[in-house]
Amino acid sequence: MSTHENGSADREQPGPEEAIEPALQIIDPHHHVWDRAGRSRYLFPELLADLASGHNVVATVAIECGDMYRADAAPELRAVGETEFLNGIAAMFASGKYGRRRACAGIVGMADLRLGDRVQTVLDAHIAAGGGRFRGIRVSALWHASYTPARIKYRRAALGQDTPEHLLLDPALRAGFACLAPRKLSCDITIFHAQIPDVIDLARAFPDTDLIVGHYAMPLGLGPYAGKYREVFGPWRVAVRELARCPNVHIKFSGIYYAGVAVPGYVVGENGEFAVQPNSSELAAAWRPYVETCIEAFGPQRCMYASNYPPEKAVAGYVVLWNAYKRIAAAYTASEKAALFSETAARVYRLPKPSEMVWPA
Repeated sequence: MSTHENGSADREQPGPEEAIEPALQIIDPHHHVWDRAGRSRYLFPELLADLASGHNVVATVAIECGDMYRADAAPELRAVGETEFLNGIAAMFASGKYGRRRACAGIVGMADLRLGDRVQTVLDAHIAAGGGRFRGIRVSALWHASYTPARIKYRRAALGQDTPEHLLLDPALRAGFACLAPRKLSCDITIFHAQIPDVIDLARAFPDTDLIVGHYAMPLGLGPYAGKYREVFGPWRVAVRELARCPNVHIKFSGIYYAGVAVPGYVVGENGEFAVQPNSSELAAAWRPYVETCIEAFGPQRCMYASNYPPEKAVAGYVVLWNAYKRIAAAYTASEKAALFSETAARVYRLPKPSEMVWPA
């Protein structure tokens, strides 16, 4: 039996797990659907297989990922093609042929808010293409002076856009941001933990727009922060508590893979992946401090669990991932669980609560 650099022993991949609390209703508010060169295909069949693997996922929100853009559109309108594509996936699930699931019931697209007032044309095109399912846009503001992971480079190449320092403070972006609230659109934001102050500033400037901060506000354990989990956790916790003072901000528990958070005894690769994946109990123990910090700060009514699939496959299978979340939430009340697993997502993304959904016969 060999050992890794941190002294942990090699392990066999964990065996399959059965879903914990399989009746608990879930709205998964963050996943992707794509067919991208160099990455695994994750289209309707793969999504359906995961949703049917044991947990009671009744609806999902599909988040843009820079795929299926219109080839023949003006540059600012190309991303509308992704909304058209996701709406087609949603229509397949809405047919009822594939069970009682409303995948892609909400769609979050991409629009360059730095267009200012001109972004209104793009937003309206998304709304029209979404067939009543378009809920908002995502701004990926990831920036660090000495760390540019491959996913940021890919995004820059795919979208033809850079991500400057303090993007969220850009007056041009804020002129476009002002176009969201009149259309009842929200904004998902992806940042590294050191950028939380910029989100706070944006949230305070636009109190009538819902902001959803993804991936725990990314308490980064990769690049310049590799192995510095304790040094990062303290400042991240302080910043998260300040962020929670903005009542229009919500937070998603997803994408811990992107943060590169360690699991004791397992080696995290340079991109946050595990060569040998922990089981749900081990993941729950590692993620609990981050989840509980956010719940204490925001309350269950502004927190939501999410899969970030398929990227999160590098950390855990779909059943294992949701099992880990359910282990963390085991001591919470039924109403708190309902908020964390479905009701917060339903309210923020303007979807019916599971109890209000009308299923096909």
